[in-house]
Amino acid sequence: MSSSVTQEIDPVLARKAWAALEPYHSGVYFSPEAQQKYQELGADPQHSYFAARAAPMGPVPAEVVVSTFYNFCPDLVRRAVPAVWEAASPQDYVQARLSGMDASLRRILGDRVDGPEMRRAAELARTAAEAAADMPEGRPLFAAHAALPWPEEPHLVLWHAQTLLREFRGDGHIALLVAGGRSGLEAVVLHAATGSVMLKFLRASRAWPDAEWDAAVERLRAEGLVSEDGGLALTDKGAEHRAELEAATDRLSAAPYAALGEEGCKELRTLGKPLGKEVGADLLPWMRPVK
Repeated sequence: MSSSVTQEIDPVLARKAWAALEPYHSGVYFSPEAQQKYQELGADPQHSYFAARAAPMGPVPAEVVVSTFYNFCPDLVRRAVPAVWEAASPQDYVQARLSGMDASLRRILGDRVDGPEMRRAAELARTAAEAAADMPEGRPLFAAHAALPWPEEPHLVLWHAQTLLREFRGDGHIALLVAGGRSGLEAVVLHAATGSVMLKFLRASRAWPDAEWDAAVERLRAEGLVSEDGGLALTDKGAEHRAELEAATDRLSAAPYAALGEEGCKELRTLGKPLGKEVGADLLPWMRPVK
């Protein structure tokens, strides 16, 4: 752990700081400017997500992407990888992703990309992200992104910092799923059952065959975690299971935010929340607003 992190932090406070800026990061997956950059490289639009997010790991085989992304159908990944590395190098995808998000953020936020609030938010988020970089053990996708050079512009520093904090959290979440014996398919079915993301989108983007999806639903129904009465939904037991998983994820993800302290976390949330909402409204209009 970073020597600069000398105190613990309330995991809920850390999660709120992270959640406020999550749309600011995840907008990159739906950025039309980024998609244009990938197409200029010759990437299949349906495969560019895997290329851009996996690129910091280098030209890895499909099995590494299946492992680190966790909840996508392996056959979908194998159609994308290694074909994406034949179209362009991982370094090209890393640059295309950054420049595409740069264009999106400049379009959405205008002059605010270099304003005092942006600079302060970037400073705080980078402090947390650099603390995370001192604890990469067991977090392979995070570690790959953390090895990338930092951009210079404040709005991109903030985006890169939030990307690192997101992948740090994601790797920890996967570790908990593995420890609990929960497959990637079952995890995405449970996610769909929360209603926080459209079922149609999750099924299409993860591309699991209907028979495998239905079998996973039946397994979870037999466990008493989901119900299909009136549509896929969590039971009370399922909601409790999800809440326990998210609380454990919060605990595994909180340490970097200790570098900010309580007041720093609150300040980051206050500064990041309007940015996350504005970027989310443009690039993720279906996302549930951050509270």
